[in-house]
Amino acid sequence: MRNATRTETTRARLLQAARNEFAEHGIAGARVDRIAERAGVNKQRIYAHFGDKEQLFRYVVVQALNELSQAVTVTDDRDPAAYVARCFDYHREHPDLLRLLLWESLHYGNARLPAEEERAELYDAKVASLSDALGDTAAASDTRQLLLTLIGLAVWPQIAPQIARLVLGPDAATDAEQERLREFLVDFTRTALGNPPAA
Repeated sequence: MRNATRTETTRARLLQAARNEFAEHGIAGARVDRIAERAGVNKQRIYAHFGDKEQLFRYVVVQALNELSQAVTVTDDRDPAAYVARCFDYHREHPDLLRLLLWESLHYGNARLPAEEERAELYDAKVASLSDALGDTAAASDTRQLLLTLIGLAVWPQIAPQIARLVLGPDAATDAEQERLREFLVDFTRTALGNPPAA
């Protein structure tokens, strides 16, 4: 029992160290030695637990996406605009996930991802939830496009904060301006879906 607990603790430390390293340096720039040092373990533990560096990256990304999927769902209140708000809040509080996804995009481009089917299932579940929330108002393909649009609305200001600053002004990253932007995105989404906010 003690060995199992120690193994799980080591695995968790490695995943957190790897998440930090990959978010900072990407797949190509990350170093196994630094991950091991951050985790306080021998680098052979990485290979024993996860295989090579790309496999470790896959574990890190899937874990981060699972955390997002549990924290932010369309079904929480069946309101797509509220989903945008929760997604916006989550990525503002957890910027490492977007960094991981950007590094992944640079590394793989449009090539097939490791564990792509598993990842696609997460989005299939979100599409199903969104479809339920909308009722019969949208075709399946439209619902998929809508989900992608809602995610884009929520994450773009966090993905490109420099553009947000250039467009919105030097105070764009302040709490007050972020709250104003969040409210705008929620109202915009409600209006776009034919449910404008009350005056």
